[in-house]
Amino acid sequence: MTLISDILLIAGALGVAFYCVVLSRRLTRFTDLEKGVGGAIAVLSAQVDDMTRTLKSAQAQASDSGGSLADLTARAEDVARRLELHVAALHDLDEADAPAATTPASHIAFRRPEHAPPPSHTAPVTLGSRPTKSFFASNRQDISEPVQ
Repeated sequence: MTLISDILLIAGALGVAFYCVVLSRRLTRFTDLEKGVGGAIAVLSAQVDDMTRTLKSAQAQASDSGGSLADLTARAEDVARRLELHVAALHDLDEADAPAATTPASHIAFRRPEHAPPPSHTAPVTLGSRPTKSFFASNRQDISEPVQ
């Protein structure tokens, strides 16, 4: 009986040893860096590193662009403020202070004749300025009329 139990014990040990060899080979193929899951994990890890570097670069460029955009916006607001002051200063000028034209008004073709009635519409009035007439509405003549 002991002989039969020893033979079964040796056969069981040989079976387990064979099973371990088969599992070892499967695990080696599974973790192979070129064909198995290990290769896929290595490729994905490299892609994650590349994407991380690209993301950091894009964030740096976006922050630089945001800073330059803020600077440009501040400059544009300053220029707009100065232009508003210039326009307000032009509205404050009296017509008497304006320089006289060197050419008489009768020789300029786009001027309204002296006997023509004043135009009925003017540009909208803003606070702090006098009403202004539209150049295109008040200073044009009909093409069919001869120029004097």
